[in-house]
Amino acid sequence: MTDASSVVGRDDGHATQYPLAPSTTVSVDQNASLLSWGSGSAPSLPSVDGESQTETTSISGSMRSSTMSLDSSLCHFVEENGRTYHRYKEGRYFLPNDAAEQERLDLQHQLFTIAIGGKLYIAPVPENPKRVLDIATGTGIWAIDFAVQHPRSQVIGTDLSPIQPQFLPENCKFEIDDAEDEWTFSEPFDFIHGRALMSCFNDPAAVVRQAFAHLAPGGLMEFQDALFPMSYIGEAPTASALYRWNQLMMEGVGRLGRSWSNVQHYRRYFEEAGFVDIVEKRFYWPTSPWAKGLYYKTVAAYFQEDMLAGLEAMSLKVLGGLGMSPRQIREFVEDVKRDFLDTNLHAYLTVTYIYGYKPQYPL
Repeated sequence: MTDASSVVGRDDGHATQYPLAPSTTVSVDQNASLLSWGSGSAPSLPSVDGESQTETTSISGSMRSSTMSLDSSLCHFVEENGRTYHRYKEGRYFLPNDAAEQERLDLQHQLFTIAIGGKLYIAPVPENPKRVLDIATGTGIWAIDFAVQHPRSQVIGTDLSPIQPQFLPENCKFEIDDAEDEWTFSEPFDFIHGRALMSCFNDPAAVVRQAFAHLAPGGLMEFQDALFPMSYIGEAPTASALYRWNQLMMEGVGRLGRSWSNVQHYRRYFEEAGFVDIVEKRFYWPTSPWAKGLYYKTVAAYFQEDMLAGLEAMSLKVLGGLGMSPRQIREFVEDVKRDFLDTNLHAYLTVTYIYGYKPQYPL
């Protein structure tokens, strides 16, 4: 992801150039290598920056065009509280799919990559794996970036919403599908990727088993996901709106039949499915620039922007299930946003990147 563009070969001998400019950028006045923490390791817990908060990062965003040629019935969306949601399998996923959410997802893509030194994954993926699958692809930005970086790979992204771009690298395509349905792919994959899945599945262990079954021997799978509720350096601020929001959201998603704590079980899901040589690394995203160092201040800038943009949409569905009215939720969310801006609240989110191999031979 260091070049401004990449060239993808075509069967007719010509080349098509696809821009690699990120949908959101971060401006820092130090060398980008300082955002890394060293080969093969992960950053330790953040520590509180006692100095004045004068070092800042700036975030600016831009949207990729997002349409797709599909059956027209799949392109009809459900509108609720001024936001649109997927029509296909309505209600399976409770975040919206409108332009504002697409912009947030593209920003979140930058957050996930910046957190690991500007990379798309931490697994030792071969240079051009033959077939690659990105489940719950969202706007498709990860799949597109992977396809550009690996021009001899065939990349498929699946999602409930048809919000992916129309103009794509020739080695990338998207399908509308529910990863909790029975998988019907005719050929196995060499690399399967899933990110920010915590809101997606009733039974994530079953998805892991299906993925294992559809990997080629020796294939890799990597999940990147967050663990809620948030944690704190020092005593938890139990009187804060941020703390209360975390607790209420955990209760609300539980009533919806989901869990935001499944990440702690991912290693077990991988092991039970049959994966071997599993590697799990944890990263930490501060809610504001309260943590020391350029790496944490940069990650915090992206995480804060991501959450400020998504808090209301996340809360409307989940807290609405607890009996709160849209007006009550919006007023509460404004208090939570103020806590995200408060550098005296030393909160952070734990994010796990985990990968494993399918054995070359049956065990």
